[in-house]
Amino acid sequence: MVQTSPIVDLDEFDRKILRVLRHDGRTTFTDLAEQVGLSKTPCQQRVRRLLDNGVIVGFRAIVDPAKLGLDHVAFAEVKLSDTREAALAEFNLAVRKIPEVEECHMIASSFDYLLKVRTPDIRRYRSVLGEKISSLPHVASTSTFVAMETVRESAR
Repeated sequence: MVQTSPIVDLDEFDRKILRVLRHDGRTTFTDLAEQVGLSKTPCQQRVRRLLDNGVIVGFRAIVDPAKLGLDHVAFAEVKLSDTREAALAEFNLAVRKIPEVEECHMIASSFDYLLKVRTPDIRRYRSVLGEKISSLPHVASTSTFVAMETVRESAR
């Protein structure tokens, strides 16, 4: 069974803090406090509470995939042969181990999962699809859509 996290009650200061940090996670507490209209100590306490409550799950560098030679994006629809809970759990565990799979979503559709796969080129994608994705537990079929251009991409 899928576990859901309780929704955390946020006030307007918390929402402002989140907006600023989502835009620039490296902002200093002094700048953050000024932007949200609090003094530094209460601002730090709120960020600590947001971290402790799991609202903020971490900070990271956002990199340009093209500068790393990873500008080929494909979306793979995956249909499973078995969708009982044990099979889904087995698939979920295995797909997390494929580094080229950037995102994996269970979908309510004619297929079961949608994977976002990032590779250097179509040749490498073909290899990942054939050797890794198609070999995942309970995969019955796949269908691929290649992105020609990324118009908008969230950094999360």
